[in-house]
Amino acid sequence: MTDSIMSKAATMEIPINSNGDSRTLGEDDGLEQARKVQWGLDEKVGRPPGQRDLQQVMVSGPNLNETSIVSGGYGGTAEGIIPTSSIKGSSMHHSSSSSMMAEEATRGVAVEKFDMMKKWGLNTYKCTKQLISERFGRGSRTVDLELEAQIEVLRDTKRKYENVLRLARALTNHFYSMVQTQHALGDTFADLSQKSPELRDEFGYNAETQKLLCKNGETLLGAINFFVSSINTLVNKTMEDTLMTIKMYENARLEFDAYRADLEELNLGPRDAVTIARIEAAQQQYQIHKDKYERLRSDVTIKLKFLEENKVKVMHKQLLLFHNAISAYFAGNQQQLEQTLKQFNIKLKPPGADKPSWLEEQ
Repeated sequence: MTDSIMSKAATMEIPINSNGDSRTLGEDDGLEQARKVQWGLDEKVGRPPGQRDLQQVMVSGPNLNETSIVSGGYGGTAEGIIPTSSIKGSSMHHSSSSSMMAEEATRGVAVEKFDMMKKWGLNTYKCTKQLISERFGRGSRTVDLELEAQIEVLRDTKRKYENVLRLARALTNHFYSMVQTQHALGDTFADLSQKSPELRDEFGYNAETQKLLCKNGETLLGAINFFVSSINTLVNKTMEDTLMTIKMYENARLEFDAYRADLEELNLGPRDAVTIARIEAAQQQYQIHKDKYERLRSDVTIKLKFLEENKVKVMHKQLLLFHNAISAYFAGNQQQLEQTLKQFNIKLKPPGADKPSWLEEQ
């Protein structure tokens, strides 16, 4: 009975009358009666007065879950009232949906990476198995005899041209040292010619000879450097590019044979539903790698053809240059040596051009 009286007092509406009085007379009597009853009960159980008042306030206070936000100010209509429960629900729904979208995106990336790793691992396993089988003579490999012979000739040619390039660079270094020595010797002879009157003529014409040899040696160095640069481009760029394509072709050949062997092995097994599905998938992979292999084989054939033509053209020009320059230098024909450089459009750097500027030295 006490609880019913307290709940009635807590939920009682308090309208505003015309005089600004917050209660009617009848309602004041009801509240006063309920307060007295509650006071008597508190005295029976020995509850302090301060605690009685606090409990009454807590009982009659508003429910926080039912509060509303009024956006229209005092005296506004009910259209501006926004329940707090709806705000909490919408924000929670938005945050949960955002987290779900982020989680799905992360899961999609992880699945994609896993599939890539799975395909890479399966392909590596098949190719390794095929390579080991070929090494031990148990597996068969696709061979294009004509193309394999051309590839072997190219590799042998590259090794020989690399040796020519190494020797030409050694010749350049040694000859450069000799030219520098001749330059220093000519300066020494010229200095002694000024300080030794009794040997002035002898030191003089030896100094002129060394300076002339030094000048012709610098001209020959320009021709040899051009020769070395052209051979280096042919060996380390043109031939290397073709060999990179050949390497891709050989990898494609290994993959093609690996998937071919896998398809042949499946065709020898039983023909149930699972095996037929695996055979169809293996047939698709076999066709993909077959197309890749044939495309790269065609690329290698074309590049080998163009490389051979380019090699003959370049080496014809460079060997003629090397021969004419060396012959003119050791014959002492300065005019022919200079004419050789003009014939092949070789421009010599002026003395001191290789020396860095004072700003670069800082």
